[in-house]
Amino acid sequence: MTEIERRIESIIDPTVQGMGFELVRVAMGGRGTLQIMVERADGTAMDVEDCATLSRALSAVLDVEDPIATAYTLEVSSPGIDRPLTRPKDFTRWTGHLARLETREPVDGRRRFKGTLLGLEGDAVRLRLDDGAEARVPMAALLRAKLELTDALLDEHRRSLDGRDAVH
Repeated sequence: MTEIERRIESIIDPTVQGMGFELVRVAMGGRGTLQIMVERADGTAMDVEDCATLSRALSAVLDVEDPIATAYTLEVSSPGIDRPLTRPKDFTRWTGHLARLETREPVDGRRRFKGTLLGLEGDAVRLRLDDGAEARVPMAALLRAKLELTDALLDEHRRSLDGRDAVH
């Protein structure tokens, strides 16, 4: 995470939490796009109106604080089904699901890992690799991590949608 992304996160996080959401990722992309990825704190699925409501609120907060010196486009989205894994709790929450990890530098001679999440052990992500071996990847070494789309993940997503329908 860059310094500007950290600053933006600190500016918007109170608003995001106050509206009943959790911040998943802040990323400044090429071509002047500020991507803010959020999810509902209660774990139910987000909808387009959630994104629109958050976009209006965060736009106002960012206009006041003005942390970005150049023009940018604000993009507020949900993490999606095959979501990025950015926080320690993500690796625990999604235990049992297939994930793909990439590291900044080699860990045990490799930079790319794919396997079933086994959770965290201290500051290391545990994975059961396709060959049955277990890998431990330090969180500090991660460049990116995301869930892989599987039937089990789709089933869990459907259950979260059912839970949202039951709430409303």
